Amino acid sequence: MMQLKIEDKFAFKQQALRWANQHEYCTVFDSHQYQDPYSTFDLLIAVDAIDCLETPYGDAFLQLEAFKNKHQSWLIGGFAYDLKNEVEDLTSRNKDSLAFPDLFFFVPKHLILVKGDDLSIISDDAEQVLAAISKTIIEEEQSLPPIEINCKFSKHEYIDTVKQIQKEIAAGNIYETNFCIEFYKEDTSLNPVQVYERLSQVSPTPFSSFFKWKDKYVLCASPERFLAKRGNKIISQPIKGTAKRGKNLEEDNAIKEALANHPKEQQENVMIVDLVRNDLTKSAKKGTVAVEELFGIYSFKQVHQMISTVVCEVDEKLSLTEIIKNTFPMGSMTGAPKIKAMQLMEKYEKSKRGIYSGAIGYITPHQDFDFNVVIRSVLYNESSKYLSFHAGSAITFYADAEKEYEECLLKISAMLASVNGSVKID
Repeated sequence: MMQLKIEDKFAFKQQALRWANQHEYCTVFDSHQYQDPYSTFDLLIAVDAIDCLETPYGDAFLQLEAFKNKHQSWLIGGFAYDLKNEVEDLTSRNKDSLAFPDLFFFVPKHLILVKGDDLSIISDDAEQVLAAISKTIIEEEQSLPPIEINCKFSKHEYIDTVKQIQKEIAAGNIYETNFCIEFYKEDTSLNPVQVYERLSQVSPTPFSSFFKWKDKYVLCASPERFLAKRGNKIISQPIKGTAKRGKNLEEDNAIKEALANHPKEQQENVMIVDLVRNDLTKSAKKGTVAVEELFGIYSFKQVHQMISTVVCEVDEKLSLTEIIKNTFPMGSMTGAPKIKAMQLMEKYEKSKRGIYSGAIGYITPHQDFDFNVVIRSVLYNESSKYLSFHAGSAITFYADAEKEYEECLLKISAMLASVNGSVKID
């Protein structure tokens, strides 16, 4: 292990990202200096694989537990949304054009951690790693040709589908759900490093990630933590409630205040908080589930978000993978009741979600972990040249379909800018 002070963090990030991308497996987790009481580093870079696990749903969580017990090391990886079919008696029949694995983890050969100005390299070849990063050339940014992005739903189809979902709510089948639509482009080439850096510039977020798994990329500007473990404490921070940023300080503050006091947004948020509380009871010591913060308003470069924090003390009899399985998929991306909402969205959505609305993150040798929610992300399969990003919003009985559609367009604005795209709206 090598430890030193870092002088130019921005230049180091640029060089390290390009060096990392030369390998088959790599990730960069970047908090962009957001102040978070549960954050343990500003930047994590994991590169190359000593061993890896890739498996479809079925017994994926058991395989991960065995993989973790075998290595007792840092593990980096992710859970695709369709692991829901292992957690519950569910199916996925929609088209999958990205082909991400359902569960995928690797043991990194090289791990780099940055906190403040302190740089640590955990590797048998730490000096060579530092030398290789230092020699990496930062090429000039290429101009990206404009891309016209398609949507699986026309605006009319979207509005009609929301109205059908609201009939399900009126019938008492669900109270609220997260309805997601896919924006995509076939047969297109892009530079994942350049797109990720553009995305980070347009939308710097605390759970930003560049994840490469062979020929597949997750270029992520997520503001949301799915689940973290710190010692005996579990933390979940669901987001429900989104508003655009204002053109000036006065307008921005007014929008922020309106979001904080908006009955629909509060209703959506509290429903998911209740769902998360229920999920955490499966992993908690009795009587320890608590809402640490309700309806917190947090501002990001693109949007304001309503975020709540739910915590508990963990039942020590449970394995780490059982804790994750007990809350997966995250309530903010499903709805309430959770199982029925997932069943219905399989019916009304047109694309398999895959890694979108799943989670990526890390597990430490000390059995702590942190996983984000894969939203606000550019997904790319380099072999098939398929580019995709999803967006979703909470549908309640009182939701305005037109406004929900506009919210989806707001949520993809940073991804569009990062790929120099525009949406073809029917």
